[in-house]
Amino acid sequence: MLVVDVSGSMEESVIWSALTAAVLAGVPALSTHFVAFSTEVVDLTERVDDPLALLLEVSVGGGTHIAAGLRYARSLVTVPQRTMVVVISDFEEGYPMGGLLAETRALVEAGCQVLGCASLDDAGRPRYSVAAAGQLVAAGMPVAALSPLELARWVGEQVRR
Repeated sequence: MLVVDVSGSMEESVIWSALTAAVLAGVPALSTHFVAFSTEVVDLTERVDDPLALLLEVSVGGGTHIAAGLRYARSLVTVPQRTMVVVISDFEEGYPMGGLLAETRALVEAGCQVLGCASLDDAGRPRYSVAAAGQLVAAGMPVAALSPLELARWVGEQVRR
């Protein structure tokens, strides 16, 4: 599952995310979900194989409620041990961190693999809250700045396990 922050500060990363989702959707061994969130959550999974259609559906703007995106993703989990949840965000949570940390712990404790990907600007440089990322790491979500290719490699490594 790609859980993608589409708040106002995430425009460049939303484009990377849509392309990454399309690549992952093309892998027969994977079932790919695309969950977009700002202060609301929208499941765009039906558009995941077409990055242009996906981008046309995404409305970038608004605040950030990462916990709501993770809560929705958790509701989709059927086999936790075979589920990867990748959060793409600048981790500038607009709500109390306690909710985000609780959702992260719930996914990890259920057996899901959870990875946080720092947002990237249009030059591919990471841009994210180091303080929030540190708290997420402590809750069980490794956070990394990965290009779409590096993310695809990570997913491939997890699938081969």
